[in-house]
Order: sequence, then C-alpha cells, then structure tokens
Amino acid sequence: MPEVTEPYAPGAPCWIDLVVPDQQAALDFYRELFGWQGEIGPPETGGYSVCTLNGRPVAGIMTATPSGPGVPDPPPAWTVYLATDDADAAEKAITGAGGSILMPAMDVMDLGRMAVAADPTGAVFGFWQARAFHGAGIAGEPGSVVWHELDTTDTAAAAAFYAAALSLEAAPMEGAEGYCSLNAGGRVVGGMGDLDRPDTPSHWLVYFATDDPDATVEKLARLGGEVVEAPFDMVAGRMAVVRDPQGAKFALLDPVPMNPETSP
Repeated sequence: MPEVTEPYAPGAPCWIDLVVPDQQAALDFYRELFGWQGEIGPPETGGYSVCTLNGRPVAGIMTATPSGPGVPDPPPAWTVYLATDDADAAEKAITGAGGSILMPAMDVMDLGRMAVAADPTGAVFGFWQARAFHGAGIAGEPGSVVWHELDTTDTAAAAAFYAAALSLEAAPMEGAEGYCSLNAGGRVVGGMGDLDRPDTPSHWLVYFATDDPDATVEKLARLGGEVVEAPFDMVAGRMAVVRDPQGAKFALLDPVPMNPETSP
C-alpha cells in the first residue's frame, strides 16, 4: 500500500509525529536516513514540520515545549495517532474505558481535531479527527511506516480498552504465539505484544520500512543514532530497534510478503 488515498478507518493508526529538543537536527537526521523532505513550519502552526516522502506526507516533527513553569520538556518520542470520527466523543469513551486525557481535544486550523491520551497500562497515543488532512499519504515503502505496535504490560487490559474506546480490536495472530493483531475497518493495522522487560513502560513502537536493515543501521550509527537491538530475523522479516541521536526509539523492518488483505 504505497500511497494512501482514502480516509483511515476509525481506530486505525493514521499519523505519527516526533517531539524533540532540536527540531532542525531531527529534520536533518531523517532526511539523511530516509530521504524525507521537510522544513520548520510557520509561526501559526508552532513551527510544526510535515515531512514528505516521494511528495506524500509521511510524518510530523516538532520542538518539545514544557507544559508549564518548572515542568521539564517531554522526552524525545514518536507518537502514534489513531483515527476517530469524533474527537470529543473519543475523549469521553477513553476516560470511560479507564484511560486518561493528557492534552484535551483542540482544532488544528482546518486540518482536523486532535488530542493526546494514555491507555490504562500507561501507553501514550494521540487521536485525530480528520477534516482537510487525513494523515499519512504513504505507507509500506522504504522510509515510511510499515507497522505500528503496542508493547504493553497488560495485553488483556489494553485489548479491552482500545476496543471499547476506539473500535480497535485485538485478535490472536496466526503463526505468532503470544502476539495479537490490531484490527480496524476489517483489516490488520498493527500488532500488540507483551513487554519482555518489566522495567520498560507500555508504549507504542513505530516501524519504518527498509530494504536492508543492516545497511540502514550502519547509516544510522554514522549519523549519531544508537542501536538498541541489532538486526535479527523473525517471523515478519528482518528487523532492528534503534534510537535517533536525540533518543527517540523506533524500529526498522524489511517485511516478508503478507496477504494483501491483512497487510499493514
């Protein structure tokens, strides 16, 4: 699914963005690593950068800002946004299902309406009600998102929450014991698994596609990134887990072919 031309189904991951202390450094890094194009945006958007790949929107990058006096900047991290038809109704559903709202719903010009929340296990995510902007316009191509994964301390609690709050349904994934697919609009849009390290909090992990994880990891290291897990083979393909030079964690994946009806 290289180009995305239709609106995202409710519950499906539709956008990602990165919060970092040094926005320009991040723009330079991801341009070198993935070939993204982007620049610091105008003041009316808070400088927010919409990065493109092959002329299609692929991700956002923005500068971290403290939420109040004496409050530290948020740590560098990628945020996954889930699609919703009604951000205000989603807020109520999220709190009703045991989640918490970290940033209340707000309009983003005529582009859409957004908010940020945490699920009952602590994983932070955003949700997006599209208007003029539906979200990522490319997926599955090298340098774009190929998979979204929820790594959680309690899969049962997380599954119940996302189903009730955002119509994102979990189901056992065939051939991957202990791992669940996440389904929206009748198709697989991501995965969910147990955290294997008790000292790691629940979080969403973004996977970017690459034709050669080993070469991409070598390039990332030359650009100042950190290798968390060196490239290894697993059921979905060859992958690695890394951090960018400012500490934001993400994964790289050269996926094996999947059924087109269930591929992310």
